[in-house]
Amino acid sequence: MDPVIIVGAGPVGLTLALALARQEVPSVVLDEGPGKDEPRFARTVVLREDTAALMERLTCLRLDEAGVRWSGWRSVRRRQVMREVDFDVPEDSEPGVEAAPAPTAPLHVAQHVLTGALRAALARERLVRIAVDSRLDGLEQEPSGVTAHTRGPQGTWWRGSYLVACDGPRSTVRKLQDIRFPGRTAVERHAVAALRTELPWPGRALLHRTPPWRTSGPSAGEVTARPLPDGVWRLDWLLPPSKDLVTPELLVTRIRETLTGWTDGATPSYELLDTGVHIVHHRLARRWRVGRVFLAGDAAHLLGALGTQGLDEGLRDADNLAWKLALAWHHGPHEPLLDSYQAERRAVVAARLRAADQVLPVLRGGKGLRAYVPVTARGHDSLLTDGHLGQGPVGAPGGYADSPLAPRHIEAEVPVDTPPGAPVADVRVTAEDGTFVRLRDRLGRGALLVVLIAPGTGVWERRHWVSAGLMPRLAAAVTALPHPAELLVAESYPGAAAHTVLLVRPDGHLVTALNGVRPADLYAAAEAALGGPREAEAKSEAKASASASSAN
Repeated sequence: MDPVIIVGAGPVGLTLALALARQEVPSVVLDEGPGKDEPRFARTVVLREDTAALMERLTCLRLDEAGVRWSGWRSVRRRQVMREVDFDVPEDSEPGVEAAPAPTAPLHVAQHVLTGALRAALARERLVRIAVDSRLDGLEQEPSGVTAHTRGPQGTWWRGSYLVACDGPRSTVRKLQDIRFPGRTAVERHAVAALRTELPWPGRALLHRTPPWRTSGPSAGEVTARPLPDGVWRLDWLLPPSKDLVTPELLVTRIRETLTGWTDGATPSYELLDTGVHIVHHRLARRWRVGRVFLAGDAAHLLGALGTQGLDEGLRDADNLAWKLALAWHHGPHEPLLDSYQAERRAVVAARLRAADQVLPVLRGGKGLRAYVPVTARGHDSLLTDGHLGQGPVGAPGGYADSPLAPRHIEAEVPVDTPPGAPVADVRVTAEDGTFVRLRDRLGRGALLVVLIAPGTGVWERRHWVSAGLMPRLAAAVTALPHPAELLVAESYPGAAAHTVLLVRPDGHLVTALNGVRPADLYAAAEAALGGPREAEAKSEAKASASASSAN
């Protein structure tokens, strides 16, 4: 079968290529650039817990060494500290006992460092080909595949099974497919500077609203400071809606005023490394799938106001789409499963955009929903903190509770702290070979995960319990599932009673939690998570049923 064509070699396109390769699916990445990225410390990304784990799993790189996990978060209004959050790692717990969860620190990394790690991982993959200096200018679809044409030194026709557009906000693929991209332009503007200096709160991120010192030029209602490795900081100043130019002289003056205000004295020495102006747009493509063509990342959506991160959602697009394309590539297309990509991902991004659009007028001085949203300084601070820390309606990763893949009418379903459709908690589990691993380490391999909650298994060797109690019956039920699945055992899971059985999708979202070993319910839930019975299987079952009826 032909490889998957990925248009665009940014973080989303490279992530998708790696995720497909880990599931034995070949791909061709069409990179319109030279194959390397210019270092830009003013272009960074803040990864949340799930996307940081995804990057570490795919690149095998300790991103803690490439970026900085904030030790804390501080929010200040004028001179008053409004909120402080610590991200200290808890002490090691006793053997076999999970430590109490602590707030997970966001990971701040320069985008060129992240892209470099992805490129290095791809260089080791035999199933991925990157075609540099290859700009797409033509695309044709037919029932059996996709053909793309690129211009440049390697201008040629490329044949693929599917094509995924990861080519950014000005997506050529989106335009060739005549997909509308409505939304709002320039909902926020920020002046950005990356500099090496010492600040009074090493390792902690800061949001400073209405700083008390006078500023030159347009006033900055908010300033954020986010640490990077080697003493580098990214500073962002929120700019007024006007389109006034940010001159180098004005930016240097603002840097000096801000640093002086934060240190209550003389301006500390600093080394200016990079500058820029970051403009946030809010847009959402009408369609994310047209036949064998899909949109992902900035080609499908633009967001990022109030401290949120658009790349986070782009990486979740890649994670969601990879296992579905892999299943279609290996076993033939299954339309309900492929259609679920748009149904799930577009709904999540649309909800975040609606939340941001409702809050923006309140936080930026308009009337908006003042009757419904807290308008006190602390209320404003809470909304902004949610965006920056990936919490609440504005910042939290969405779930797929209303997904077409959600099972219906599972009699043995029981509640746990993770709602169906939401990302699972990263608990320690025992793998089939007896090793202890984190649950997220088993994701992204194309298999479903079945997790039995069995207190006491963490302190006994696997050979003592693998053939006892519920295990033989559960193992048989897992073997009988309509898709390969891995059986794991956990000491505990938040909100789950002993002998609860969790079914987890390859991208880490909970399908259901069952009260004990229920083979029929487990099979029905797995079948639903895969998009329902495949057409060939459904026809075979219908034919067998018809034959049985005629025989009677």
